[in-house]
Amino acid sequence: MNFSTLAPLDGKILHALTLDGRVSFTRLGEVLGVSGQTVARRYAGLRRSAALRVIGTIDPHANGEAQWMLRVHTTPDAAEPIAAALARRPDTAWVQLTSAGTEIICASRIPEDPAGESPLLRSLPRTPRVLAVTAQRVLHTFVGGGHGLLDQAAFLTADERAALTPSPPVGDPVHLSAADQPLLLALRRDGRAKLAELAAATGWSTTSAHRRLTTLREAGALTFDVDFDRTIFGLRARTLLWTTVAAADLHRTGKALAAHPETVFAGATTGPTNLLVNVHCENAGALYAYLTERIASLPEIGTVETSPVLRNVKYFSGPH
Repeated sequence: MNFSTLAPLDGKILHALTLDGRVSFTRLGEVLGVSGQTVARRYAGLRRSAALRVIGTIDPHANGEAQWMLRVHTTPDAAEPIAAALARRPDTAWVQLTSAGTEIICASRIPEDPAGESPLLRSLPRTPRVLAVTAQRVLHTFVGGGHGLLDQAAFLTADERAALTPSPPVGDPVHLSAADQPLLLALRRDGRAKLAELAAATGWSTTSAHRRLTTLREAGALTFDVDFDRTIFGLRARTLLWTTVAAADLHRTGKALAAHPETVFAGATTGPTNLLVNVHCENAGALYAYLTERIASLPEIGTVETSPVLRNVKYFSGPH
């Protein structure tokens, strides 16, 4: 991977945001030895050049939700319009077209239902030109975002990482209500939205918005993911790996895969496969090497099905 394509300071800022998505520019400047204005200017540049976004995400358990991965097989003419319709839904986090453009991968957060049903899961199989739907619940997430990739790049020194890593959650569990939804929606659009913007979105005072934001973060209910265009490092081959692992080896194998810099997401799931991995490689040759060397070095992995990603239709809260 060619990490030299990114200026050292830009790399440090990007790396720091994976540790704390809402770290202040002033604090970041203090640790990195530059002014807060310089950090703000470089951050704005990264938003343009690397499509950088900080996205507020809620622990699904705190919101009474379950996270599901949906594989939707369609007729060739239907994939694009169905993917676009899924992307418009507020209960989908990201939507991708894969394989030959006849499969849609969709992540959705669905409220827990004692009957085990949801409007989306009920309606999809009956949608015209949908041929099959496979729904797999995410039971455990090992990694998400660009942590492994940026850790390997080592833009931050050990001392800088220590100074910028927030304390682990210590607050009591929180209950989310309908009143929190405007705040969460605003943070999903922009995890670094200013307090004045959050107050305007919620109708609260800036003090109330800050207090609720702090409470959610301290309880570990609210976290921040960082999305950026990985082609800045030459990573153009995006692939989903649907793998099977024996239950006794699942946690250890998931953690091993999460440590790979190519891994964007790794999660244990229900369904015909039980470990889903999203990897980004430089090209088809690098993907082949990853499969035959890195994956092959983990004997606990049984079957591996690959789904090349053709296009992101939606990532988290908006089109991509």
